[in-house]
Amino acid sequence: MRGHLPDENTGFVGRGRELDRLTGELTDHRLVTVTGVGGVGKTRLALHTAKRLAAGFADGAWWADLTPLQGDRLLVASVADAVDLTFHAPGMPTTVLGGWLAEKRLLLVLDSCDHLAAPCARLITELLAAAPGLTVLATSRRSLGLREERVFALEPFAATGREATDLLRQRVDSGRRRGPRVPAQRQAGPATEICARLEGIPLALELAAAQIRLQGVEAVRAQLGSRFDLLVHHERVWPQRHQTLRAAIGWSHELCEPLERLLWARLTVFRGPFDLASATFVCEGGPLTPETLRTALDALVRMSVVHQEGHRYRLLDTIREYGVGWLAALGETEAVADRHAAFCLDLAQRAVAGWLGPDQPHWYTTIDERHTDLCTAMDRLLRTDPDSALALAGAVGFFWSCSGRLREARDYLEQALVLSESRGAERARALWALGVSLTLQGDFAPAQEVSERCAREARHAAYMTAPPERSGDTVALGARTLDAACLAGLLALMTGRPMAALVVVGHVLDAAPGDPTDSAERLRCLLVRIFALTGLGRLDEARAAALSLRQTCAELGEHWTRAYLDYQLALIGLLEGEPESAAAHARAMLEGKRKLGDGFGVALGLDVLAAALAASGDGELAADVSGTGEAYWRSTGRPQRGMPELHALRRKYEHAARETIGSPTYEQIFLRALSGQPQEGLDRALRGGSRHL
Repeated sequence: MRGHLPDENTGFVGRGRELDRLTGELTDHRLVTVTGVGGVGKTRLALHTAKRLAAGFADGAWWADLTPLQGDRLLVASVADAVDLTFHAPGMPTTVLGGWLAEKRLLLVLDSCDHLAAPCARLITELLAAAPGLTVLATSRRSLGLREERVFALEPFAATGREATDLLRQRVDSGRRRGPRVPAQRQAGPATEICARLEGIPLALELAAAQIRLQGVEAVRAQLGSRFDLLVHHERVWPQRHQTLRAAIGWSHELCEPLERLLWARLTVFRGPFDLASATFVCEGGPLTPETLRTALDALVRMSVVHQEGHRYRLLDTIREYGVGWLAALGETEAVADRHAAFCLDLAQRAVAGWLGPDQPHWYTTIDERHTDLCTAMDRLLRTDPDSALALAGAVGFFWSCSGRLREARDYLEQALVLSESRGAERARALWALGVSLTLQGDFAPAQEVSERCAREARHAAYMTAPPERSGDTVALGARTLDAACLAGLLALMTGRPMAALVVVGHVLDAAPGDPTDSAERLRCLLVRIFALTGLGRLDEARAAALSLRQTCAELGEHWTRAYLDYQLALIGLLEGEPESAAAHARAMLEGKRKLGDGFGVALGLDVLAAALAASGDGELAADVSGTGEAYWRSTGRPQRGMPELHALRRKYEHAARETIGSPTYEQIFLRALSGQPQEGLDRALRGGSRHL
């Protein structure tokens, strides 16, 4: 089944009638917004409804969590990522997203639109107009105010009804790690009273369940009785329920030890998931030592204030909101935000340092998982420390570009370069990352201007590091000089000028001889030189250099360069009439790019594999792989791209495959793969087998 919906770690209790009603509303309306007080269960109901309906949409159901966004600047990019559209094109992103959705029939869930109601309303209006097969399910504490919107008001459970008590008992039992269960009859009276006090609000009941596990049901009933008497109200209106939920969260807060409250407040700086190391880096200080912090975090998990998923933790937005207020009351908002930004900069710099080696896939995954917090840190640094923002943007820009986040990479890099007055290595690296982003977007004229600026800044950085003597000695060549040459070479390759690419990287590599393993920058320049040799038809030289460098990468455990070397070897195999060798190298490339989550690289690899299969006479598999490749290309938001030398080969061998199996059969297989799940198509392509290389 196509689409992506998040997993759920807790059971779905009650809501059967609401599930049926919401399913019916989405059958009749293209936009339905589930509204209700925080903690009432909007997200969980939307998730189960989407799972029920997903099979009825040809292109599946897709989930976009908007909770981490602090403003609307990344709204469109976040939704595009959620539906597997990696933005690789300049221009208006909403138009690109709408165009990509235009021919699809899918369900899009926008979860937590509250804080972005107006921008979400504008986006939804444009997308519904552009894509007639699109249905949108939104969750928000209030209506989005659109004429075509169908509002589905989700009430809490009946305060004294069975669903509320069932939820309370289920959460108590599911959280118990040891000890006998308390018989239901002994809990019946206290549980009913607790549900009534908490007005059937699911999040409040979950917090109470955590305390029941710790203290027992009678103790919790007594505490709620004294605390909530002032909140008992016969009218069941939303403002009262907001008050009740806030009181329930406040009650949990009061039951925390002082260090647990302090940690709760400081953890609110994280917008996405975090681990213990992250929490320690950002939140320790004063009475919170690494040891006491670990103890406090475990306690917050036991009280359901923090949710734990494996080694990852997260705060629900309603819990976070409460903690934000306490952080401000402590006067620590700015200091904790600065520590968070420093953590993100340190993380990004460690990722750069670890790029060349076996930890490369780990760092790609880490940078991707921390995307929301990296953006949060970037926004902070752009306001408070533009020079550090420049360093952060330069560090993550290449990772983001390789994983398809080209728009965000370009946006942040351009902002940092304008705001920072820093000169030298950090500026040169940021210009290099921006130039790569522009080149991959196909925006070649601005890329050329940035490439020239990068070369000047790299020379300035080298001069600052080792000024020449009066005798006129050559300025020392360092990493930024190699970066500048790599960018100039990449731009030349993408615009069909392989000789220019060979000259520029060759000049720098000859001027600064060294081992390929000296640096990631040198390795990338060597890769550009091999691309250029292939483009010039110097295939023997290109193959020898590629095989040698590929062996070096294998010894290092490096994936990114090795995958592109396999791409080159596949091209060389095609050009020299060795389709079996080409197919083996194409599959090796696909394995490497899949490990890194590089959809752009996977699309390139599928193209060259399809050509190799067609050249070997397997027209049916070639059509299947080609259709899967087109699905990956469409996820980039652009038609097929890649190096110019592949274009003619694609056309030649597609024609050969159509001749082999007949154009109608080819088209049928192609379209079936295009409309299927891309990951399944990639699995089929890789199952074709590859010999040891």
